Amino acid sequence: MQRRTRTINTGLILLLSQIFHVGIHNIPPVTLAVLALNVWFFLNPLKPLYESCISVEKCYQQKDWQRLVLSPFHHADDWHLYFNMASMLWKGINLERRLGSRWFVYIIATFSLLTGVVYLLLEFALAEFMDEPDFRRSCAVGFSGVLFALKVLSNYYCPGGFVNIFGVPVSNRFACWAELFAIHFFSPGTSFAGHLAGILVGLMYTQGPLKKIMKTCADIFYSHSGYPGQQYYFNNSGYSGYQGPYPYGPPRYYEQGPRSYEEPRNYDVYTAGLSEDEQLERALRASLQDRGHPRSSPPPFGFRLSPEEEMRRQRLHRFDAQRGGTTS
Repeated sequence: MQRRTRTINTGLILLLSQIFHVGIHNIPPVTLAVLALNVWFFLNPLKPLYESCISVEKCYQQKDWQRLVLSPFHHADDWHLYFNMASMLWKGINLERRLGSRWFVYIIATFSLLTGVVYLLLEFALAEFMDEPDFRRSCAVGFSGVLFALKVLSNYYCPGGFVNIFGVPVSNRFACWAELFAIHFFSPGTSFAGHLAGILVGLMYTQGPLKKIMKTCADIFYSHSGYPGQQYYFNNSGYSGYQGPYPYGPPRYYEQGPRSYEEPRNYDVYTAGLSEDEQLERALRASLQDRGHPRSSPPPFGFRLSPEEEMRRQRLHRFDAQRGGTTS
């Protein structure tokens, strides 16, 4: 295991200070885990950079497919780590709170692998169409491709507003494209194909079939896992939790996704088969028969009557009083 030889990493110190400024308790668990994982691999890389970066020559021709897993979580230096993880911090907080931790970790894992695959396809296509073998040897490393995919998601869920890119206000709708060309122009050493791969993966999720495919795969996995007493559900963006014991209130049901997750329920258990009028009539009579409460006090359990229902209650009370006077 290779360790960093430098004793001072300014970028790492700035990243840690920013994390503590935000507050660890304010960072959702998956986002915090991704930050910790990248910092850990920066300090304790599994392999040197030239053995963990991704390229057509190394992955496809030499069949070293483990680079697809290693490359997103290794960084060239501390500043590379800082800029990527500072961006991940804010994108992760917003997206994980919106999508839910379960779905967000699924997105991170899928995007990490798929961004590398798309990068290989782009480099292979460039090498073939331009007849330039150097594209096959172009090796990329870092989390920035995944971040570009997450930026597409952020802009999709928050389409309004503008972002400042090198002093120029750009609509959120085109922000990822503007950043793609701006970063490549001002930092020629960055991987244009890697960033473009991230944008394409994000568009595959928001505009293409990727989201539906992910939901279908998740649905198959959870249906075969057979957790008793738990029912996984979709929110408006993906899986966000499970139902079973209800520590946070009664369950909610959604019908988005490949199939509906709402189970048929028998309401007769709660209504005894009575209509709404019959339920109201029974509730009124029960409240009148409850002699333990003053007539001017509100009915028990917070039940409140509208003015029309209050008049009806008074009429029933007079009727019962008259009937009780004749029989006694």
